[in-house]
Amino acid sequence: MKFAALDEARDFLAANPDIDMIELFILDANGVPRGKLLHREELLAVYESGRPLPSTILGLTLNGDDVENSGLVWDVGDIDCRAYPLAGSLVRLPWRQIPTAAVQVSMHPQEGMPASIADPRHLLIKVIDSLKAEGYHPVMACELEFYLLDAKRDGNGRPQPALDADGGRPRSTQVYGLRELEQIEPFLADLYAACKLQGIPARTAISEYAPGQVEITLEHGDALQAMDQAVRYKRLVKAVAHKHGMQATFMAKPFDHLAGTGMHMHVSIADAAGRNLFASEDPAGTPLLRQAVGGMLASLLESLLLFCPNANSYRRFQANSYAPLAPTWGVDNRTVSLRVPGGPANSRHIEHRICGADANPYLAAAAILAGVHRGLREQLDPGDPVQGNGYAQATELLPTDWLTSLIALEQSAWARDALGREFLGVYLAVKRAEYRQFMAEVGEQDWRWYLTQA
Repeated sequence: MKFAALDEARDFLAANPDIDMIELFILDANGVPRGKLLHREELLAVYESGRPLPSTILGLTLNGDDVENSGLVWDVGDIDCRAYPLAGSLVRLPWRQIPTAAVQVSMHPQEGMPASIADPRHLLIKVIDSLKAEGYHPVMACELEFYLLDAKRDGNGRPQPALDADGGRPRSTQVYGLRELEQIEPFLADLYAACKLQGIPARTAISEYAPGQVEITLEHGDALQAMDQAVRYKRLVKAVAHKHGMQATFMAKPFDHLAGTGMHMHVSIADAAGRNLFASEDPAGTPLLRQAVGGMLASLLESLLLFCPNANSYRRFQANSYAPLAPTWGVDNRTVSLRVPGGPANSRHIEHRICGADANPYLAAAAILAGVHRGLREQLDPGDPVQGNGYAQATELLPTDWLTSLIALEQSAWARDALGREFLGVYLAVKRAEYRQFMAEVGEQDWRWYLTQA
C-alpha cells in the first residue's frame, strides 16, 4: 500500500493559498463517500501521521446505520483506525462557495485495523497484486451512465427528468441525440472543466436510452488508477449537477418504464512491458482472452452481488433492454453479458456489461479481475460466442432478485478464497442488514397491491 508523500500537501497548499477547507473522504463498501471537513492547517498532519476514523465507518448500511454483527462496532469498541491520503487525490472542488479541496484516504493496513479488512480499495489491490505476481497487469476503464433529474419532484412526489436549456422537460428517448447534449451544454462544460482540473480523463458524451440519461466514458489505464478515477468522477457528476440545480443519480433503475443505468467495465491484460496480451487479428481475441471470459462466466453468479449490490439493481434485468440476462459472451454483440468489441487488433479487450451504475467500482473491478484470474489459472473454455440475439438464445438466466445473489456469494468457496473471508464477513453482514431493513419497510407499492385486495 502506497500513500502520498508530505511534499504533495506542501506543494498543493503553496499553489493554492486561498484554500480554507479540506474535505477528507473514504469510500465504504456501498460506494458511499464518508469522512470529515478539516481546516487548512490540519492537512499536513494528515499526511504526516494519518487521520483517525471510527472502525464503524466501513461497516455501515447504505442508510448509514451501524451493523452490529459486522465485527466493527461493539466487538472492538468502535476503535479509531488511521487512514492516510492517496497520492494524487488532493484536488480543488471548484463548485464550492468556500474555497475547498478534497483528499481521498484509505485505511493503513496495520494502523487502520480492524477497519482495513473492510476497505474496498484494499480488496482491489489484493486481487491486482495476485495477477501481477504471475506476470499479468490488468488494464481497465469505466463507462458510467446516469440520469439528470430535476431537483424538485413532480406533483406526485416522484423524480422527473431535469428541465433542458429551453425550459422544457425531455419526454422522448433520443439515443445518440445531439440536441439532447446541446441542451445540457452548461452542465457538460462545467463537468469537463472539473474533470480536467482533477486529472480525470473524461471523454465521449452520449445521450443514452432514456430522457435525461447520459453516459460519459473514461479513458482506460492501470486498473487501480482507473477505479480511483471512476470513484472521484461519480462525486464530480453529482456535485456539478447540484450546482446547476439538478440531481444526478446512478441508481440502477430509477423509473420502471425507462432504461436502467449501467456501469460497463472494460478489461484487458498486459505484460510487464505494457503489451496487450489479448491483442489479435482474430475478432474473438487470443486464447488468453477466451480463458479470461471463461473465468468471468464461471464466477458470475457467485460475484453478482458485487455487480448488483442493491434490491433496485435487479430491476434492470429485462429482456431486450441492453441489460444482460444470462451468462453469455459474444463478439461485437450487445445482447450478451461479456462483449468483445470490434476495433484494431491491439485494442482487443472484454466489455463486462453486467454492473449497475450503483455498484462500488472497487468491488466490481475486484470481482471481475478475480474471475479473470480464475480463468487464466484454470484455462477455462467459455464455449462458442453467441451470434445474433443473445436474449432469445439464453438457456441459463441470471437471478433477478437480491436474496439469491446474496446467498450465492455467502456460500461461495471460490469467493472466500479469491476475495478473503474477513472482507466477506463484513460485507455480507452489511448486506444482510440492508436486506432485512428493506423487506421490513411497508410503502406505496404494498398499499397499491394489497390494501384493498387482501
